[in-house]
Amino acid sequence: MKRRSALAVFGAGLALTLAACGGGGAGSDTSGSGGESANPSDITIGVAMPTQTSERWIADGNNVKAGLEKAGYKVDLQYANDDIPTQSQQIDQMITKGDKLLIVAAIDGTALSSQLSAAATAGVKVISYDRLIRGSKDVDFYVSFDNYNVGVQQGTSLLTGLGLKNADGSEGTATGPFNVELFAGSLDDNNAQFFWDGAFDTLKPYIDSGKIVVKSGQDTIDQAATLRWQQETAQKRMEDLLTSAYNDGSKVDGVLSPYDGISRGILTALQNAGYGNGGQPIPVITGQDAEIASVKLINDGVQYSTIFKDTRKLADEAVKAASAMVEGEEPEANDTETYDNGVKVVPSFLLESEIVTKDNVKSALVDTEYYTQAEVDAGKAS
Repeated sequence: MKRRSALAVFGAGLALTLAACGGGGAGSDTSGSGGESANPSDITIGVAMPTQTSERWIADGNNVKAGLEKAGYKVDLQYANDDIPTQSQQIDQMITKGDKLLIVAAIDGTALSSQLSAAATAGVKVISYDRLIRGSKDVDFYVSFDNYNVGVQQGTSLLTGLGLKNADGSEGTATGPFNVELFAGSLDDNNAQFFWDGAFDTLKPYIDSGKIVVKSGQDTIDQAATLRWQQETAQKRMEDLLTSAYNDGSKVDGVLSPYDGISRGILTALQNAGYGNGGQPIPVITGQDAEIASVKLINDGVQYSTIFKDTRKLADEAVKAASAMVEGEEPEANDTETYDNGVKVVPSFLLESEIVTKDNVKSALVDTEYYTQAEVDAGKAS
């Protein structure tokens, strides 16, 4: 089945009737203590997604919605077009309308405290989806990937592409020095720091030894950040780096990019400056999310790598956690120590990710039915 509609089959218990107090406002008790039974079809779950400008978030929203509907719930799915006030208003409306639980992928992880406080007052549980909501005690659960390890994988794939490491993890034969530029995600997204930390910790020994040189000198997350993860912003920064740091005839050998959209912006800047097409070779460029346009670039030998996070599995875990919480149970957590949002450590379920290069596009993405080979060849999802 395709990722846009396929989810793992949930246990029969998800479709069983859920206990709830009669009356049923937003703060109603659905745990079954002294109330009448209610069908899942009587329960609406709000799903707040950040944007439809990224195919990844469209897939997430569709997969979560499909899984919840498969379990029998009504779903209120909203996209906020990367606008913080819009998302805040959407969540306010979900609470007012009586949605029993919220699954929220925040645009800004610090901007929803008042909404979460209102949810808690109304008895509405909140699952933070992929991006940790910070500064609030009213986040009940977190589902995501091991985001520090995603950064480690990005750094590792850059080292492998440069020949400083081998695919088996052993040291490579290349010695450098290699000119590498560093890009980070949006600082209002908690995950950006985890990605950066994992990648930078992986690259730092090679920077310290001189095998990697950050020629621009921009080696902090504040300098490397890309607001809202925007492709155009990344393209402009790469153009500025080429003008300011590579006007002496030197070349860029590698670029750490935390997301495929950013990678494509970087590539556009490099290609406009003469890289590829018989000029300087395209640098080793990393990415994340296995967006289909970048998967084609990887398959064509242009972008070097991406990190595949199977969002079908993430949606599965969000639905399992939601179903448990609606039933008044504690969802399964596999990490209760790592994700401190500044107010509390949020119990979490973390999934694993996978490095994808040209060598394993087929096994990782086609054989698992995430994409078809035709989609990979075309660079466009059907």
